[in-house]
Amino acid sequence: MKTFCVRVVLFVAIFIGGPAVCRAWDYAGHRLVNQLALASLPKDFPTFVQSPAAKERIAFLAGEPDRWRNTPDLPLKHFNGPDHFIDFEDLAPLRLAATNLSPFRYVFMAQLGAARAARPGDFPPIDAAKNSDHTRELVGFLPWAITEQYGKLKSGFSYLKTLQEGGTAEEVANAHQNIIYIMGVMGHYVGDGAQPLHTTKHFNGWVGENPNHYTTNKSFHSWIDGGYVDKVGIKMEGLFAKVRPARRFATARTPDTAAEVFAPVVDYLLEQFKLVEPLYQLDRDRKLSSKGEPSPEGREFIAGQMLKAGQMLGDLWVTAWQEAPPDTFLKSALAKRKLAEGRAADAVKP
Repeated sequence: MKTFCVRVVLFVAIFIGGPAVCRAWDYAGHRLVNQLALASLPKDFPTFVQSPAAKERIAFLAGEPDRWRNTPDLPLKHFNGPDHFIDFEDLAPLRLAATNLSPFRYVFMAQLGAARAARPGDFPPIDAAKNSDHTRELVGFLPWAITEQYGKLKSGFSYLKTLQEGGTAEEVANAHQNIIYIMGVMGHYVGDGAQPLHTTKHFNGWVGENPNHYTTNKSFHSWIDGGYVDKVGIKMEGLFAKVRPARRFATARTPDTAAEVFAPVVDYLLEQFKLVEPLYQLDRDRKLSSKGEPSPEGREFIAGQMLKAGQMLGDLWVTAWQEAPPDTFLKSALAKRKLAEGRAADAVKP
């Protein structure tokens, strides 16, 4: 159940166009996450991803899902907004545990609807005037968004592998572009997950009881996303040395390995959820202050989160590539096409 505060940032407006809304990392931060993931790729990863043009495209696409959020079109807002977060605390009224969620988005949505219908008193009332996009009923779909993007990427590598055996040069080139697009967009959601405020109902200032005196400032989210990053000047070069080579997840061998990455994705998000209070503590203790010199603790925390996102993203890219099976349907279609072409060639022979 989230709303997003307006934050006008010139740098973001240049690349996105129009007003920016509160999001996990501004464009520069999301771009950095994708670049760190690219730096983690092994040398035997498909070379078409390594060209300067491909790397720039992947970096640019890190901001794409946030660009969609600037639209006034309510159906797109309804679809896109909840993919950027999950409020883990809001699973309790559903009587669901984060470690036992279905990997299937619509199964989870059905559970959410059933719980609200059966126990309406367990949920706070919704102000219809502030719910034009009909997202206030939702707790967020970030783990599903990441898992689904992974499935799309694995599909892309599957049909690329098949096209490389029997497709045309144009078909292979188109497959390359599709994969580049999915890699870039996918990085946005993984980057969102590394911003702890995208895993909690305390996404923009502490809500409810506040015995530890955490900030309730409604600019807190935007400060963490971009203001602090701009102030401390976190640069990619400083993180290069810390990037480890990307590695494949040990997914179970089932007919649906895309679903099998759901568990490590949830684990990744839960680890960031554990950092919500430490983040608020850093702010309370003036380690993230806009005044004076940046503290080492604050700088290391934010840089560390970006590095985590880059590593997770690289691991997902490598897993999708290595786990992608042959596209058997496409292979059959290409074989039929080749046979038909051979017959046509025979028919025109003198």
